[in-house]
Formats: sequence, structure tokens, C-alpha cells
Amino acid sequence: MGKTTRRRFLGLAATAAAAALDSRADEDGKAPARPYRAAIIGHTGKGNFGHGLDVCFNGREDAVVVAVSDPDPAGRAKAAQRAKAPRQYADFREMLAQEKPQLVSIAPRWPVLHHDLALAALQAGAHLYCEKPFTSTLAEADELLAAANKSGLKIAVAHQMRLAPGILHLKKMLDAGLIGELQEIRARGKQDHRAGGEDLMVLGVHLFNLMIFFAGPAQWCSARVRQQGHEITLADAHAATEDIGPVAGDDIAAEFGFAKAVKAVFGSSAGNRGRTEHWGLELSGSKGVAKVAADIPPKVFVRKSGAPEDAWEPVPEDPALNAPPEKDAFSPANRRMVDDLLAAIREAREPFCSGRDGMKAVEMVLAVYSSALSGARVPLPLEKRAHPLAP
Repeated sequence: MGKTTRRRFLGLAATAAAAALDSRADEDGKAPARPYRAAIIGHTGKGNFGHGLDVCFNGREDAVVVAVSDPDPAGRAKAAQRAKAPRQYADFREMLAQEKPQLVSIAPRWPVLHHDLALAALQAGAHLYCEKPFTSTLAEADELLAAANKSGLKIAVAHQMRLAPGILHLKKMLDAGLIGELQEIRARGKQDHRAGGEDLMVLGVHLFNLMIFFAGPAQWCSARVRQQGHEITLADAHAATEDIGPVAGDDIAAEFGFAKAVKAVFGSSAGNRGRTEHWGLELSGSKGVAKVAADIPPKVFVRKSGAPEDAWEPVPEDPALNAPPEKDAFSPANRRMVDDLLAAIREAREPFCSGRDGMKAVEMVLAVYSSALSGARVPLPLEKRAHPLAP
């Protein structure tokens, strides 16, 4: 880890188990007189907000929700009630102009909407908490990152597992030699009805985000993507069941290279529906293996070198072991993300899961298609920033 990343990690590891952070306390520990003005953008037309991002500012002393927008009247009314928003708007641009929020939650599940919503919020001067996947193309992500950088605004992307106490603790233990030197990461998607291309984008980005956390940015990708037994071509691109941009393939096998000769593989195949373990990843080292069962919150385990394949044990001193069960796991997960976003604003640093991190996860998805279509290994960062499946 670089000095900046290590400093961010150590600070977060020390505070992740706390119930909340006073993200806007001044040097004397006193809360500011005015909390941030926060707003929620759904804009799905169906009142559909992803993974608790409509209530991510609830119950805070450092942020107050002033409004919510969604073009669907019924969905908007329900969202306003959940978010305790005093005002509602059908048009998100009108809301931004009238309310002038300092924080905005970009809440739709569908990344094809994120660019326009996020860019408008950035142009209105707001910091962002954005649902994943960050965007559907790298060109969109690049524009958002440039706009945020120009205005000094922060973007956090909702890869909540990255800030889970168990994940932060596992990273600390890996750095201390828990499994020796990291050699390989093996990841598998959920492989449900979305197995293949949709699984790659919707859930694969979570796993790629964790790969980057544990091993650093990917340097190359080599992938094979098949659709009903044949190698994909542009003619196989199609819309998914969710509005996430074009997808292709029902059988994906991808390999990535990282620094220090670390390799990672990702697989998602319709042929494995109902026949595989919980989605997640395994990290193999010279002295053992660690496993992350992906969820909110994720569960982490370790297996010593030479132990039977089913001899998984809890990670020593994992703070999640004695944590009380959570009725709504997304609420504390999102709170940790917003805590860090506000701390990043105060400390003039990037959030622990930043817009750039979100972009890098999407880049790994698109690298899979770039490699499969070209039949060759592709270097990262990708030179072409458009979607590889776009006509």
C-alpha cells in the first residue's frame, strides 16, 4: 500500500468498529452550528432506490435531508416519507437549483442514469454518495472525476463491503502475514438468474473493488466470454434485466494480473446455478488461504496451509465475531460510508472508496469484454473509454 492509502486505512481501521463518527467536529470536538444540507435523487420513474441510499442521511446530526426527487409521484411520496424529507420534486434539476444541497445521494440502482444525475449535482456544488456500479462507461466516469476534481468536491461509491469492520481487520491481518505472501485471488459471482454478463456488472464490481483493496490496481486482463457455447461477438450484446448498459455472455472466465506477480480469476457461468458456494473470493498465500463470503456485512475466514479444504476458522481478533446481529445491515454499512465521506471533506482527502475506486472496478468489467472480443490480453488502464459492447 502507498503512504496515502496506508494512512487512510490505519485511520479507518481504528474507527470502523465505532457506532458513528463525528465527521464535522472541529479541533475542539464541538459540532458545527449548521449541518450539511442533503438531498436524495431517485429519478427511476418507479420510486426504486438502491440498497438504502434513500435513507443514508437519516439519524445524523451533521446532515439534514431537505428534499427528495423522483418523477414518479407514488414512489416519490414513499421515498420522502422514508427519508423524512420535508419537500419533494419531480425534477431533480429543479430540486438542485431550489434547495442547493451540499450532499447528494445518487440512489438509482441503474448506472446508465448515474452520469447525468451526478454531473448535475456536482455542477450544483454538492459532494456525492453514489450507488454502484459507478457508471456504465469509463468516459462517463472520467468526466465525473474531472468535474469533482475541478470543483474540489468528493465522490464516494457504495461498495459498502470495503469499509466493513471484518474486511478492514482482514486487510490488517494480511499485512501482518496471516497467510504469508499473497499469490492468487479467486472470485466467483452469485451465478443466479443473472449469471454471466449481468452478474459481472452488478455483483462483479463489488468483488473487483475488494481485489483492488487487497492487491492494488489491476495491470492486465485476459478473458474468455461465451454465449450458448460460442465466443461472443458484438452481435451478442443485449440489454440486461436491469438498466446497466449492454451485456453479453452466459459463461465468463477472466484472469487479471496485479503487482508482485499476483493473479486473480473471476468466473460466472449459467451452468453453475445452484451448484456453487456463496459468492465471494478467496485469497491464497504462501502460508494459508483467507475467504470472504460476500454479503452486507461480509463474513471472513482463514484456513492454514495444509489444513483440509473445509477447515475454515474465524480470522483471529475479528471485531465482527462479537458484534450484535443487525436487523437492517445496510443502515450501518451506509453510515460508515457517509461517515468517511464527511471525514474526507473535512480532511481534504479522497474517500476510502472514492469515485476513482468505483471507476477502476467498472474498468475491470469492461476489460473482460475488451479482451474477449479481441481474443488477446489487454493492458489496464484501458485506452478506449467507450463501452466495448457499444455499436
